[in-house]
Amino acid sequence: MAEQHDLYDVTIIGGGPVGLFTAFYSGMREMKTKIIEYLPFLGGKVPYFYPEKIIRDVGGIPQKSGELFTEDLIKQAKTFNPTIVLKEQVVGITRLKNGHFQLTSRDGQVHNTKTVILATGYGILKSTKLELPEAPTYENDTLHYTIQRMASYQGKHVFISGGGNSAIDWANELEPIAKQVTLIHRKPTFRGMESNISKMKNSSVKIKQPYHIKSLHGERSKLSHITLQHADTKEIETLHIDNLIISHGFQIDLGSINDWGMEMENSSIKVDSTMSTSIPGIFAVGDIANYPNKLHLIAGGFNEGPIAVNAAKQFIDPEHTLSHLFSTNYEPFRKE
Repeated sequence: MAEQHDLYDVTIIGGGPVGLFTAFYSGMREMKTKIIEYLPFLGGKVPYFYPEKIIRDVGGIPQKSGELFTEDLIKQAKTFNPTIVLKEQVVGITRLKNGHFQLTSRDGQVHNTKTVILATGYGILKSTKLELPEAPTYENDTLHYTIQRMASYQGKHVFISGGGNSAIDWANELEPIAKQVTLIHRKPTFRGMESNISKMKNSSVKIKQPYHIKSLHGERSKLSHITLQHADTKEIETLHIDNLIISHGFQIDLGSINDWGMEMENSSIKVDSTMSTSIPGIFAVGDIANYPNKLHLIAGGFNEGPIAVNAAKQFIDPEHTLSHLFSTNYEPFRKE
């Protein structure tokens, strides 16, 4: 077992999908690799927020649940036996005289590495709460900010509040399971993928827009009714409800990374075409990385990870000519 103060070629901060694939590719390049994840499990927000959400935007995978997708990513990431550290939040970084980095965690642990790849996503995510005084009464019983098990909504009157991809996805996923799904959105237009919006509009999902939630009613932790208000006419409507799902996005906290001295842009880290930050030897991939025409897809992060690994390998050994290899390299037969 590797010791805490062993020197690593690459330390990946973040064990979400992009961090996991980055670790796999780093192993392919025979780099000594460590993953540090602040959650007690790997997979990031996918298994935490969306274990049953269907992943469809990764090439070669027609559809797979977030839970199974994460299991495959973890298995792949472990191919070359990287060191995996869970339940540690990296808060400090120091550049040593020899050019290496020393990372320190909130609980005082120290990690030494030649390069760092930040794959933290948006940092620590917290769901944006419903700002009603009675909302906490129903939270974790009939009011939720994510869906863990869709079967628990079987035969229920489910209301979803939100107008982005997540809200629309959940409406489509729950439509064949729940007795009735109603989507509430305070604006007249949606922000989701066009095909998903069309699917929802052609289903039995009821759409209430532009409406917002005015008040909740129930007994103890059980919701029974919801009062909606029209954004323009101010018309009030009270409807029966069993469950409420709030999908109003997340509050983003990058924590101490903001203080590391890297050039930031739009609450993320500015990188160049090699995924290098403004600090040599530190790279960023996935949602935390910012560059022109950035596409926030897992598939995009899967491309950024290998780019960062190759750049890290070149940074460690700048005199070595680096070939951008892949796992299925084909060497043609040559006659002697």
